[in-house]
Amino acid sequence: MIRFDSVSETCLMVHLADEIDLSLTPLIGRLVSQIQADFPHQLIEIVPSYTSILIHFHPDQISERLLRERISLCHSQWQDKPVSAVGKAIELPVYYHPDVGPDLIALAEAKGLSVEQVIARHSQQTYTVCAIGFAPGFAFLASVDEAIAMPRHAEPRLSLAPGSVGIADRQTAVYPAQSPGGWQIIGNCPKPLFNPEREPMTPFTVGDQVRFQPVDRSTFKSLGGEIWPHWK
Repeated sequence: MIRFDSVSETCLMVHLADEIDLSLTPLIGRLVSQIQADFPHQLIEIVPSYTSILIHFHPDQISERLLRERISLCHSQWQDKPVSAVGKAIELPVYYHPDVGPDLIALAEAKGLSVEQVIARHSQQTYTVCAIGFAPGFAFLASVDEAIAMPRHAEPRLSLAPGSVGIADRQTAVYPAQSPGGWQIIGNCPKPLFNPEREPMTPFTVGDQVRFQPVDRSTFKSLGGEIWPHWK
């Protein structure tokens, strides 16, 4: 059941569910695309997540009532019909190695797998972009194979290298910039994933399908990858 919350005079929160359900992701992606198309100049930002959409709008150009009516109409038309994925396919190169993945060996040992098996299970999965947040260009991807799912570290690292590929429970993600982080880091992606001077600034939108392609050390470096000198 769709639910609306007025966050402020310029922000509307749209709740589509109370629990995470990957089958909801295509519907959220389609709603976001439709609202952006309907109101290209009246919106400041749309932030989709696993179960909700935050809409930041210009109150002098569009009313919250009109937004609610349009979203409710779209939702009523689509909620009981299968919604195909509207996202694009994205392939990201990843160098899986302890030099750039300080948790790779420990995760493999904790799961009773070889490092090669961890890499295979992570890279053979197709992931869905379910939300974008935490940091610009940070896409939450689901779902990780249960055999390699691991909880976050109890104490986050103070600094992770740009491009760090991590696992947190059954989510995976790439840190687009240097930042603190508590995810289990198993590799590094040399492809830049956020550039404020580029349009779009990030390649990800909710509903996109992402796969990771293992690369060797020389390919990683040729693509601009760097070996992080230290882990804090």
